Amino acid sequence: MTGVLVLAGTPIGDVSDAPPRLLTELAGADVIAAEDTRRLRRLTQALGVTPAGRVVSYFEGNEVGRTPELVEALVGGARVLLVTDAGMPSVSDPGYRLVDAAVAAGIKVTAVPGPSAVLTALALSGLPVDRFTFEGFLPRKTGDRARQLAEVAAEPRTMVFFEAPHRIAETLAAMATAFGADRPGAVCRELTKTYEEVRRGPLGDLAAWAADGVRGEITVVVAGAPPAAPAAVGPAELARRVAVREEAGERRKEAIAAVAAELALPKREVFDAVVAAKNAG
Repeated sequence: MTGVLVLAGTPIGDVSDAPPRLLTELAGADVIAAEDTRRLRRLTQALGVTPAGRVVSYFEGNEVGRTPELVEALVGGARVLLVTDAGMPSVSDPGYRLVDAAVAAGIKVTAVPGPSAVLTALALSGLPVDRFTFEGFLPRKTGDRARQLAEVAAEPRTMVFFEAPHRIAETLAAMATAFGADRPGAVCRELTKTYEEVRRGPLGDLAAWAADGVRGEITVVVAGAPPAAPAAVGPAELARRVAVREEAGERRKEAIAAVAAELALPKREVFDAVVAAKNAG
């Protein structure tokens, strides 16, 4: 029998947010792969849990080399628990490589749902939440960051970003340039912690606020691009559309009304275009 890989969400701030299943998994796992073993130790102490299994580090610097070792343990029947410093493994944190390798090896992969900075910030932002996209951390280099922001400038869905406190002022200024200073946004800081703060407003105002310095863990939520204004349709095109409807059997009056409704134009404007085309002909 092969083992099971368990991805466990950990609190993003308040330790009491830990789900009961997390305590069970921490106590019973054969192997716990932790992004930071010291943080794991503090978490288990705060939760009053004593891990019975082996604890190993699993972070960006060693995940390529350690993944085969963990897959070998899974193939041998071990229950491997993967935890990161905060939130869900593989969401801008280590985890994807191990999940990919486990799936390829036919290992069962399951999860312990937990707190998420992405969803928490999105819910608190006051921006539309029916559709959204998670963009993670932006590139550190100015040019690369500008290019990536330009790629998503027309994205209609609400966007969620992670950012480090020492780069947040520069990033917000770059967003104001790429998306427009009036684009609504929200900076969510220290979520679920003692000094939690959600600052909402136009990106230009948020950039000015951040210029004085911002501390703590930060998630940025930005409204999607507004719908593009419809391209102007000239008189000749209006007359052509009416003619197409007439050829299909519609009466001219109904065709003019239909074209006007389709383009949100006054019927008189469409009528004048038809008359002008007739006179020109």
